[in-house]
Amino acid sequence: MERLYEMLMGLDPVIAALAATTFTWLMTAAGASLVFFFRTLHRKVLDGMLGFTGGVMVAASCFGLLIPAMDMTGGEGWENVMPAAVGFVVGALFLYALDKLTPHLHINFDRSEAEGPKTDWHRTTLLVLAITLHNIPEGLAVGVLFGGAAAGIEGATIGGAVALAIGIGIQNFPEGLAVSMPLRRQGVSRGRSFWFGQLSAVVEPVAGVIGAIAVLSIQPLLPYALAFAAGAMIYVVVEEVIPETQRDRFTDIATLGFIGGFVLMMVLDVVLG
Repeated sequence: MERLYEMLMGLDPVIAALAATTFTWLMTAAGASLVFFFRTLHRKVLDGMLGFTGGVMVAASCFGLLIPAMDMTGGEGWENVMPAAVGFVVGALFLYALDKLTPHLHINFDRSEAEGPKTDWHRTTLLVLAITLHNIPEGLAVGVLFGGAAAGIEGATIGGAVALAIGIGIQNFPEGLAVSMPLRRQGVSRGRSFWFGQLSAVVEPVAGVIGAIAVLSIQPLLPYALAFAAGAMIYVVVEEVIPETQRDRFTDIATLGFIGGFVLMMVLDVVLG
């Protein structure tokens, strides 16, 4: 692990952010690739995976983003918490705006329940767009943390950035499967189902590079940027992930998945961060 840290510290922070978010994208592709081996996925498994994803995202937002944002702000009382609070609210509002302005369809929803502007786009396109919106703050969070660590900003560490990238990569695996498998079940070919499954995470390396560059250019932005990513991720969990797991009879499985994901991300952050 020490050798990994040394290697990452020796990289340009933008390259490190690109490498980390490429890993998270490849994990999505790995999950989507299971469509070549299975045609269907039991709803219980899907809900458990989605719950796990939500748990990872909430824990990552708390331990990997919000707490470091407050730690690096300094001061006491309002002075300490305001950058995190402002960034968090702006991040949630950003996802709210994207949610309203972009046509998309959540995984377990019918075509008639598509959100955003009315469109005649294919269901597949709407489904991929929903997961793509989900992945923007994840890539941004990893890039911001790598940029802050490379800049030597107190509270941002390579270990924390690595833990966040690993956690997001792990929860991206079921995400890729959750996109590709429903498409396959609808009669889409295995190749196209895989393509759309992995395509939903292509935005993560782009967002990661943007996040790293932004922090390196304006270092005081880091606490706001970390909290921004946290607000966006929490918005996704509450508005998208949790409702998707509550539409069938396996809500208890989804809840246990959420707890498992939360604990795993918490442990990763403490052990590696």
